Amino acid sequence: MFGICNLAIVPVRFEPSDRSEIVTQLLFGEHFEILEQQNQWSKIKIQFDDYEGWVDSKQYQIISEANYNLLSSDALILNADLIDYITSPDNLLLPIPLGASLTFLNNSEINTSNFEFEGTKTSGIKPKSSLINTAFMYQNAPYLWGGKTPFGIDCSGFTQMVYKLNGYKIHRDASQQALQGEALSFIEESEAGDLAFFDNEEGNIIHVGIIMNNNYIIHASGKVRIDRLDHLGIYNPETNRHTHKLRVIKKII
Repeated sequence: MFGICNLAIVPVRFEPSDRSEIVTQLLFGEHFEILEQQNQWSKIKIQFDDYEGWVDSKQYQIISEANYNLLSSDALILNADLIDYITSPDNLLLPIPLGASLTFLNNSEINTSNFEFEGTKTSGIKPKSSLINTAFMYQNAPYLWGGKTPFGIDCSGFTQMVYKLNGYKIHRDASQQALQGEALSFIEESEAGDLAFFDNEEGNIIHVGIIMNNNYIIHASGKVRIDRLDHLGIYNPETNRHTHKLRVIKKII
C-alpha cells in the first residue's frame, strides 16, 4: 500500500503511540510506502529519504502503486514561500509550509479535491550559492526535535530542507548525512553551502550546520542561528564559549 500526506504537517513517530517521540515530519504532498498497519497506526517509509516511522492512519490519503511510482519519477515541485495556501473549488483554504510538495497537483487521480496553488514554486537544481539564501528563510525558527518547517526544525531537518529546496537529496539524520560527500581537511578548503558535523564525547555525530563565508555557520540550536566556526567547533559569541566540537567538514555538492 501507498499513501500521500494531505494535511499541512503530520508527525512521524518512533513507535505507534501519540506519546512516542516525533522522529520526523511529513509535509503536505509527500508520498510514502505503507510497510505495516497496527490498529490506528501505519508504519511508513518516506519516498524522498527512505526514513521510517509511524503515522496516524487518519492523517493521510491512500494512493495506487502506479501513482506512487509516477510521483517518484516526476521532478519535485515545492512551495517556495514560508507559508502559503492550497485552495479548492469550494473555497477551502489549506495552509502549507515552506518545502511542501506540489508535484501531485496535475494528477487528477490523486488531486480528487481539485486543489490549486497560485503561490511561488521551486523546482530543479539551483547553484550552490543559493543554499545560504534559502537557509536565511529558516532563521530564528525554533528548535524542534524531528521538525522540518520554519515553525519548528531540528539541525538535520534544517540542512535536509535547505538542500531539498535547491534540488539536492541528502539523508534525514546528521549521522546519515555525515556519510555522504567528500571530507575536507581544513575549514579553509570549504565553501559556503558545505556541511560541518559535530560529535559528542563518545564520538557520535550529533549536530550539523551549513558553512557560510568568513568562518560563520548557520545551524539549528535553540533556534536557527548564525555563529562563528573555527577548528575547534562552533563558538557562540553571546556565551563566549564553544558549544559544539567539530568532527568533519563535508562537501556534498
